Amino acid sequence: MKKFKTESQKVLDIMINSIYTNKEIFLRELISNASDALDKLAYQSLTDGSGLDRSSLEIKISADKTARTLTISDNGVGMTAEELETNLGTIAKSGSEAFKKSLDNSADVDIIGQFGVGFYSAFMVADKVTVVSQKEGETVAHKWQSSGAAGYEISQTEGTGRGTTIVLQLKADGENDNYSQYLEEYTLRSLVKKYSDYIRYPIKLWCTVEEECDCDDHDHECDCDDHECEEHHHEHKQTQQWQTINSMLPLWKKPKSEITAEQYDGFYTDNFFDYEKPLKVIHTSAEGTVEYKALLFIPSHAPYNYYNKNYEKGLKLYTNGVLITEKCADLLPDCFSFVKGLVDSELTLNISRETIQQNRQLKLIANNLEKKITSELLSLQNSDRENYEKFWQEFGLQIKFGVYENWGAKKEQLKDLLMFRSVKEDKLITLKEYVENMAEGQTDVYYVAGRNIDSVKTLPQVEKVVAKGYDVLCLTDDVDEFALKVMEKYDEKTFKSVSDESVAQSQDENADLSAFIKESLGDGVAKVKCCKNSGHAVCLTTEGDLSIEMEKVLNAMPNAQNKVSAQKVLEISTEHPVYQKLVQWLESDKEKLAMAAKVLYQQARIIEGLSVENPTELADLVAQFIAE
Repeated sequence: MKKFKTESQKVLDIMINSIYTNKEIFLRELISNASDALDKLAYQSLTDGSGLDRSSLEIKISADKTARTLTISDNGVGMTAEELETNLGTIAKSGSEAFKKSLDNSADVDIIGQFGVGFYSAFMVADKVTVVSQKEGETVAHKWQSSGAAGYEISQTEGTGRGTTIVLQLKADGENDNYSQYLEEYTLRSLVKKYSDYIRYPIKLWCTVEEECDCDDHDHECDCDDHECEEHHHEHKQTQQWQTINSMLPLWKKPKSEITAEQYDGFYTDNFFDYEKPLKVIHTSAEGTVEYKALLFIPSHAPYNYYNKNYEKGLKLYTNGVLITEKCADLLPDCFSFVKGLVDSELTLNISRETIQQNRQLKLIANNLEKKITSELLSLQNSDRENYEKFWQEFGLQIKFGVYENWGAKKEQLKDLLMFRSVKEDKLITLKEYVENMAEGQTDVYYVAGRNIDSVKTLPQVEKVVAKGYDVLCLTDDVDEFALKVMEKYDEKTFKSVSDESVAQSQDENADLSAFIKESLGDGVAKVKCCKNSGHAVCLTTEGDLSIEMEKVLNAMPNAQNKVSAQKVLEISTEHPVYQKLVQWLESDKEKLAMAAKVLYQQARIIEGLSVENPTELADLVAQFIAE
């Protein structure tokens, strides 16, 4: 028995137990090696003029439950005894890599294997591995056999025809290991579909199929030995045959002109387990610095766990049609985490082919996809407003988070995707549409923050702004105002809250009354103003960057220990009848004025959706006024 040409025990243990995180990956690796062998033969036939019939190239898989063996074979280039020694006797020696290096740089041939360790993944599931290979052009075959780190044997054997056959003697099932599943047709189909569906050659599985008796006369007694025919009933007989179980040509590699909308929709619902067709399909590719093909989908609705911490973003990542990972999170920014789809590219992978070795290529692809998704969403907004608004209702919150995150790093990219409900038009509009319809002389983009659209539209502050002919945007999500604060401006127009004291630009018309009420309320307010307002007796505005709505959001956070407070300004309308009462009481009954100030302040808090600071005191004060 020969020893592996490395520190065999240690290295092979690492190969089997550390490099791969999932045992089922072994089938992907062996199929990929078989595909490489077919590629090599196809390339050689082009250079030597052998006239190979490429349609005859195939990979076959069969299982024997009685013997507990799984067989994977190909009719590719095959290996000599020396190549078996070199490629399988030396761990991490890649014949595919050597073949690729020997090619002219202009040769257009894709080889999957790079590191020469994929073959050894077989030992994750097998006690013994037997490889029988016959080189193209030779009449004898050679057998390589190993039971693991102890070593291997190579011997000559009877010719089997060009190609390589690998037989795995599966391990016995353990308490936590079900190796028998790899002998089941369903499991083998599923693994091929999952990892190797787009290998360019047919992958054929030896399958058991049921055939129905073709006897049309149910009244006679059938003399077949293996089945019976009865009236209204056919007995089925089981036969075995080879069935191609992979798709071979990926949808994303077909020309767009040859793909129907139904095919896109079917691919999406089948592969991403959605019951609704997507709102938007993005089929794109790139050549040059980085090459890839991508097929992306904008879903019609958010998954049930989309805004849950357990939701995982990411695109499927393929290399030469082989699935590398189900969810590559690095391909999508958080703001577009709702996008489903896949990317197929020749990337530099790590030794297990489960992760990317260098992320420079990945970053280039991710940047390109981000720009493409943005442009396609804008296109949807302009060409299909109904579906864009449907998208916005489902995923708009994520876009707004994207504007706010990382101190507004993506605000320029995302700003034109934003939509808010307009007070004047009573519908969703974009920031661009707001600015285009601004009144003459208007310099700011006005907004109001609150949880309920109907209630915020009737706020005194909103009525004041609308009375000037200006529109107001309704911000109803917690993140909205923070996002606009980060943006600061749109098209050189500053965002301004209607609750900002500076919006009214009104002067205090009764400094003495304001001073007395401020003294009565203490630190509850930063300032009191008596000014011309709408028909409402009082309202609250703010000074500084922190608004009342932001105060509510920040104080409602689970870990909020130090409560924040906006600098509130109590505005009393000089046009409301209550103002005249306040003026009289300033001269005749300051005690009653102090009581009225507290009532009016709590009313203003209620209008803003703030809690009443002392409900009992307010109730007693109102009762006292009623009694008088």
